[in-house]
Amino acid sequence: MNQRSPPINVTLKQVRAFVAVVQSSSFAEAAAVIHLSQPALSSAIKVLETTIGGRLLIRTTRTFALTPEGESFYPVALGLLADWDGALDNLHNRFALREGKISIAAMPSFASNQLPIAIRHFKDSYPAVKIALNDVIAEEVVAMVRSGRVELGISFDPGENDDLLFSPLFEDRFVAVLPTGHPLLKQNEVSASKLLEYDFITLQAPSRVRQLISSEFASEGLSLAPAFETHQLVTIGRMVTSGLGVSVVPSLCRQQMNELGAHCLPLVKPCIRQQVGLITRRRYPLSAACQAMATTLQETFTGGLEKMI
Repeated sequence: MNQRSPPINVTLKQVRAFVAVVQSSSFAEAAAVIHLSQPALSSAIKVLETTIGGRLLIRTTRTFALTPEGESFYPVALGLLADWDGALDNLHNRFALREGKISIAAMPSFASNQLPIAIRHFKDSYPAVKIALNDVIAEEVVAMVRSGRVELGISFDPGENDDLLFSPLFEDRFVAVLPTGHPLLKQNEVSASKLLEYDFITLQAPSRVRQLISSEFASEGLSLAPAFETHQLVTIGRMVTSGLGVSVVPSLCRQQMNELGAHCLPLVKPCIRQQVGLITRRRYPLSAACQAMATTLQETFTGGLEKMI
């Protein structure tokens, strides 16, 4: 079996010294270009040649010439320096947020209503950073963050998790959704017991929103037996507007429900509240761009959701 040769330890300083000499008319000029003394420059090239095992330059009193090995190594050295400098420039630009890409996941109710406001603020400050947005149900937001498919998630509080961190943005208070002309619109607020006197429309299990509504209704001794179930909150809004029934949704959707032609009232007995915030992986620091997005979200929603409505 052939044994691998030990690694050859060549430094970038030595490669820069070699390239500078080739590109300059003299050792003195090369030394000035890379900010070394002439003895230090000569030493760097000598160590490089000793390390690789042969001469790269033939020196005379006033000039120098490349050996065949030096001719062969020169374009390689140029490529090494270009790759290194390019990598450093790229890294610097990412930290300076002059380029980069971030992936985030958010509940559709937040992604379609409030998130565009925060993204506009972010792009005003960091126009070169690209954003990949995944609008998925709350459970999938958690799964995508946990698996590392996205750096940042925005969803309801997932509860205690050893591998996740949750940073609250605001508290969402659920609202009742009613069609135009509904008799309950004469009231300032609506109780769950009154809503259940009509056909009820809700998300299909195992939606986190569905589970929360069912649990809170049960705390009031109410059993949820929906007349219609769907996968999307926007579908609920359209069904309510069409007069098929009533519903309860996060207040995140208030603007969307109004745009669809439905009407929202505060829900009482029970009053359903849920924290919405940022979900990240514990022990995995965010990239500079994603941290800037998290900061933008926190600044945008300082003071709660009410100021956004």
